[in-house]
Amino acid sequence: MALSEQRKIVLLGATGSIGRSTIDIVEQAPQSFSVEAVAGGRDVAALAELAIRVGARFAAIRDENLYGDLKSALSGSGVEPAAGAKAVVEAALRPADLVIGAISGAAGVEPTYAALAEGRTIALANKECLVCAGHPFMRKAQEMNATILPLDSEHDALWQALGGADAKSVEKLIITASGGPFRTWAAEQIANATREQALKHPNWSMGQKITIDSASMMNKGLELIEAHHLFGVPVDRLDVLVHPQSIIHGLVAFADGSVTASLYAPDMRVPIAHCLAWPDRLQTNAKRLDLAEVATLTFEKPDLGRFPALGVAIEALRQGGAMPTVLNAANEIAVAAFLAGEISFPEIARIAAEACETAVREGNAGEPASIEEALAVDHIVRERSRTSLAAKRRSGMVTVQ
Repeated sequence: MALSEQRKIVLLGATGSIGRSTIDIVEQAPQSFSVEAVAGGRDVAALAELAIRVGARFAAIRDENLYGDLKSALSGSGVEPAAGAKAVVEAALRPADLVIGAISGAAGVEPTYAALAEGRTIALANKECLVCAGHPFMRKAQEMNATILPLDSEHDALWQALGGADAKSVEKLIITASGGPFRTWAAEQIANATREQALKHPNWSMGQKITIDSASMMNKGLELIEAHHLFGVPVDRLDVLVHPQSIIHGLVAFADGSVTASLYAPDMRVPIAHCLAWPDRLQTNAKRLDLAEVATLTFEKPDLGRFPALGVAIEALRQGGAMPTVLNAANEIAVAAFLAGEISFPEIARIAAEACETAVREGNAGEPASIEEALAVDHIVRERSRTSLAAKRRSGMVTVQ
């Protein structure tokens, strides 16, 4: 089913998993969508190929040193090339009905924030916009009368399960977690987990960073922080439920005792299509859910003893201020160190917790007043975490894989 009018989109993070799934949907419905601009980080070949495929007018690569490569790859295509952080912001500002904010990490905050122009609609997949700078980001969105559509599977599921109800009036919003590759592992096994084991997610195919966050369950803590900002619900009315089949993605518990849930097969094209077509619905080739085939749905409470990262994130949300910003920055550094084989898996949660404790102890936990302040905190915490890790490695205080 085609949309009544063609929509022009800007795709930030075109070469990632969300970007590629978005392009798959766009290519299924060329009469419904046109692509104004695409942006990526360093993969010139992939960005150029995707830009040409979808007929984008503008393509930006974040690494300014790659401009020559991008220009060469796009030669004769009619796609305008650009490079550098400012070029990615320029892509975000190109005329569009919908901006897909799918650049991962803190690099996605500035261009997605820039996209909050008067009356625009942003389909938000970048966690850092809300985890690192939630209050200034949502305040700007409100000031500009911009519409934020939650694109992450869990938040899209909550949005759909709410059915138009005011989230502030419900009893509880519940996001689900697969439990990752270590759901049934003993604490001693998790302590000795290797990089390869942590990257074997049972249900989803994702980038390395988010896959490690899933293994530690830090991703669920970050998603709770996002839900707090998206739906205006305090931490005591947010919850996580482990659901290994990844069929139910979000549940809403209402005051009258009823619970609604959003179910679909683990395929990101479902929430992406919902955002692309909203308030309409779009026919896609996403996998259909067959409950008879699934047969069994199981649930369990998360074990904060085996997965302390979730507890660290919940406490950061409870404390508020800059704590989510600190948590996110330290976690990114810790995950990168684990992927590089420099620290053990349990060190990820410990490093994040230590960064939060340091921020409180030094009186640097106040609420960032702007995106710039949030990014400044992010930068400081990253540098401090790198320095601390280096010192610990030199003294033998971290367990190297």
